[in-house]
Amino acid sequence: MRNIILCGFMGAGKSVVGKELAKIMGCRFVDTDELIEKEQGMAIKAIFAARGEDYFRELEHDVCCRLGETKNSVIATGGGAMTFERNVEAIKKSGRVVFLDADFDTICERIGDSSSRPLFQDKESARALFEARRAAYLAAADITVDGNMSARKTAMTIAQMFR
Repeated sequence: MRNIILCGFMGAGKSVVGKELAKIMGCRFVDTDELIEKEQGMAIKAIFAARGEDYFRELEHDVCCRLGETKNSVIATGGGAMTFERNVEAIKKSGRVVFLDADFDTICERIGDSSSRPLFQDKESARALFEARRAAYLAAADITVDGNMSARKTAMTIAQMFR
């Protein structure tokens, strides 16, 4: 099976949907942010604070390159990963990209306390970032799915597309 690569804004449900989808499809689940945290031994927020966003984006690109060589996985990308063409090119070698298109109000409800999200500290700045990134997600995506549904329903919808 070629990989199913999930993209979308933070809080769109990539990790939750991805885990559910991997169970349905009987394959492995990989979260790029979790992989980076495990390899670096620190949270994304700490990486941003200690080394800056540019350093984090290099780590993210390395992970996208490595995952571009894998198969039989559902991959949840970080919220900014697929806004960089080099990441899209690297990871898309291994599968198809699905954009979880959730609206900003749904995302705010899901995120709640945003203290662990470095780019969601100010809601108005986050809204501007959300709007700016949407075009990049649409450009990267092979398929767009309504991200406002429950994780289970979203995962079932995607699974039907890939069966």
